[in-house]
Amino acid sequence: MVVLVERLSKIYFKLENHFHHHHHEAEAAAAEEALQASLKAFRSDVSIGLSRLLSNSKQGSSEFISISWIQQCFELLPVINKAFAKMVMEINYPMRKWEASSVEDYLNYSWSLMELLNSISSSISHLGHARLSLSHALSLVENSPSMAIERLRGGFHTKSSIKEKFKRPKNNKVEDGEKEVEEEDRFCSKKVKVVEEALMELKSIGFWVCGVILAGLSGDAKAYMEMRESEGGYSNSALKSLDSVICELIMEEEKRGVLKDVRELNDSANCLATALETGKGDSSSEKAEELKRRLEVFEMVLDNLGKEVDHLFSKLLAGRNELIDGIRRNIKTE
Repeated sequence: MVVLVERLSKIYFKLENHFHHHHHEAEAAAAEEALQASLKAFRSDVSIGLSRLLSNSKQGSSEFISISWIQQCFELLPVINKAFAKMVMEINYPMRKWEASSVEDYLNYSWSLMELLNSISSSISHLGHARLSLSHALSLVENSPSMAIERLRGGFHTKSSIKEKFKRPKNNKVEDGEKEVEEEDRFCSKKVKVVEEALMELKSIGFWVCGVILAGLSGDAKAYMEMRESEGGYSNSALKSLDSVICELIMEEEKRGVLKDVRELNDSANCLATALETGKGDSSSEKAEELKRRLEVFEMVLDNLGKEVDHLFSKLLAGRNELIDGIRRNIKTE
């Protein structure tokens, strides 16, 4: 009887271990599946934003890149940042729990992005000064038409160069097999990998957007081409398709040296100058009103873009400060 009980106990023990082992495996598989689903959702959100921009960027279009299009392009940045934050929350892996390499990678990226946003702000400021110059020419029409004609013929100068060379922060990703991972940390390491993959996509698209915007605003394709060279290709198929379209438009715009909005302003200014030269009073009044309207619209869209750039810069700065403060608190408590 005792022997039978012992045998039954051993069988029960083996069955229980077998059950727990398979239950643990099932839980691990479900957790990993959830991680991959979150990463897939992040990529889907990103691709939707890219595809939307692609639909507004027709290949072979004769249209110059406009401020409104640049604003649509810029809106990709908060979209991908929001998608990334959502993914991090879904996988329950806040930044305070990140590996040091991931934290450093993100801090390098956000710093580089902030530098690029500063360059974008400078380009916007340059366009703002050019707008003021043309507005001043318009104010001279009534009392100093000859001087107004000279200023109007001077046109809207926008060509500006990006002085800072595009710098892509190095990738601090730990290669597979570079360090061994303990059994209890394996799931955490999978979270690290998911975050690293998402970060790579975040950086790739973020720098692409900034390169395109800088090229569009300045009429100088240098920043964009440097960004493309530093990437050496894109893993995201939607970004790859979009880049092939935009590259052609960027190079065409550099030849022309102006945004679509600026071309229209210059055309309007030249029409007004011609009307003033021919002495057609009614015509010059109409042309002056048209130029005034175009300048007001340009000022509005430029201000809106500038506010969005400033807002994103502030959010990035606040996020960096919060992350750094959290790291300091953790160091003090250790």
